[in-house]
Amino acid sequence: MYRSILSWIVCLFCLIGTALSVEPCCIEIIDDENGWPVPLVELRTINNQRFISDNAGVIAIDEPDLLGLKTWFHLRGHGYSIAKDGFGYEGVRMTLQPGERIAIRVKRKLPAKRLGRITGSGLFAESQKLGRMTDWKDQPIFGCDSVQNAVYEGQLFWCWGDTNLSTYPLGRFHAVAAKSAVQPLKTFIPPVQLRYKYFLDSNSLPRNVAKIPGDGPTWIDGLVSLKDQNGHEHLVASYSKIKKPMTIYETGLCVWNKENEKFEHYHTLWNDTNSLQKDTQDRPFGHACFWTDLQGQKWVLFGDPFPQVRCPATFEAWSNPDSWEKISGTVTIHAVSDGRKIVPHRGAVSWNPYRKRWVTIFTQQGGESSLIGELWYAEADSPLGPWEN
Repeated sequence: MYRSILSWIVCLFCLIGTALSVEPCCIEIIDDENGWPVPLVELRTINNQRFISDNAGVIAIDEPDLLGLKTWFHLRGHGYSIAKDGFGYEGVRMTLQPGERIAIRVKRKLPAKRLGRITGSGLFAESQKLGRMTDWKDQPIFGCDSVQNAVYEGQLFWCWGDTNLSTYPLGRFHAVAAKSAVQPLKTFIPPVQLRYKYFLDSNSLPRNVAKIPGDGPTWIDGLVSLKDQNGHEHLVASYSKIKKPMTIYETGLCVWNKENEKFEHYHTLWNDTNSLQKDTQDRPFGHACFWTDLQGQKWVLFGDPFPQVRCPATFEAWSNPDSWEKISGTVTIHAVSDGRKIVPHRGAVSWNPYRKRWVTIFTQQGGESSLIGELWYAEADSPLGPWEN
């Protein structure tokens, strides 16, 4: 008797749970030109409920107050849009039903096609609510600052700045790093699924890899792999030590220790306690690229975004400040659409085999849509310019 009553109660709770669980309404954001899914498109209701498409262009909505109700959603896509209505509103009106699929086709306004996020959490969270992409598991990163890359020992070495983890408000502040194949994506057709082999701690979380002695965070830039005169490969970078309020108090050089899998102090260039001069960027900084000049000399160029310092592409030259040369001149870029001057902020330069030219992608300082500015693209026959937008 007791067992039969218990079984009946368990079945009742299962039936109630089934009745209360509602299959979400699936919204797919699609590029009208090529049919690709579009990540990071925001739908927002009149009362500011926000929904953002994942890497598969999917949004899953199961909010009880929205299902079955005719609802207006503002649409915001940062480069993707739909036609505005007579009052100038850009959005869609939909009646969401459980289990229904609704496709929203958006038009791309910019040359660049959005592929998707490659770090952070919830890359396919919306899809997984619908039982899709169940084989994907996010890696233990919530967010991270600027990235540096270098090809080292046949793999692509990644290094990020300040990084947020799920475990505590204070994350990693001495750079985290990972490795991947040199070409980590088999295709540039979304959805993008890029996985890294992080350098982990005993708790299987990405660990600090550049804890240079001194108080405060450590920032890494100018990452590059260089061979010495004996042919041995060295992964090297510049470092900056930070104090409140976000002030650099020391700069120097560091070298990757392959056995200990961390960057180690190599040489101090400047410290505010030992010098009356201010720190300058007449050192390897920003992003690195290789260039062979017309005389056959191979250089490594450093800058952010455009080259400002160079040295012969050897470990010995990199480690000797007397070998560094400042690249003179200023870079001016004008928009091809209206000729206005674009002030570069941050970015990088690289040779592009497809375009057979040097290319740069950089953020604008003081743009129209935000103080950080839009992303811009330009090309040149030389990494030293002149650059054409």
